[in-house]
Amino acid sequence: MNRSPWHQRLALGESSWCLRANRICARHPSRAYFSLVSWLGDGAFWYVLMAAMVVFDGWRGLAASAHLALTGAIALALYKLLKRWTRRPRPFASDRRIRAWVAPLDEFSFPSGHTLHAVAFSLVAAAHYPVLAWLLAPFTVSVAASRVVLGLHYPSDVLAAGAIGTALAGVSLWLAPTVPAIA
Repeated sequence: MNRSPWHQRLALGESSWCLRANRICARHPSRAYFSLVSWLGDGAFWYVLMAAMVVFDGWRGLAASAHLALTGAIALALYKLLKRWTRRPRPFASDRRIRAWVAPLDEFSFPSGHTLHAVAFSLVAAAHYPVLAWLLAPFTVSVAASRVVLGLHYPSDVLAAGAIGTALAGVSLWLAPTVPAIA
């Protein structure tokens, strides 16, 4: 496939950013933090959050959890479709200098499913429970950063996933508006 000079420069620049970010994990505390955040962002954090909503807020929490689950199911289908369509190799597969510090969940890079879900879930959850924004915002940023630092995604994968997650959450909230809980 012939790529334009502009596209080649962009790919080289992204690879350079990935390599710099990936070197952060050479220090064990950073690797442990980003690995944990990535694992939590794979579902554990969201499942615990949804269960806590039900436990602490009953039927209202169940409605919020159902909203998150439906948004998550749509996000999953969307990102799998996009990955099959784009088939973009992961940074560590394209550049031998970049190391995958954790095992990837699938073969392709675009978009970052972790980031897409984190953004969509955080926006929907914060719409239901605004008091959670202080927890969700830094967690979501950490999940997004972890994907590049761990060598699994390019910055553009994460940025695009953030935009897709934001759009998905916006449509979800437009279709099923919430009345935020008073904390």
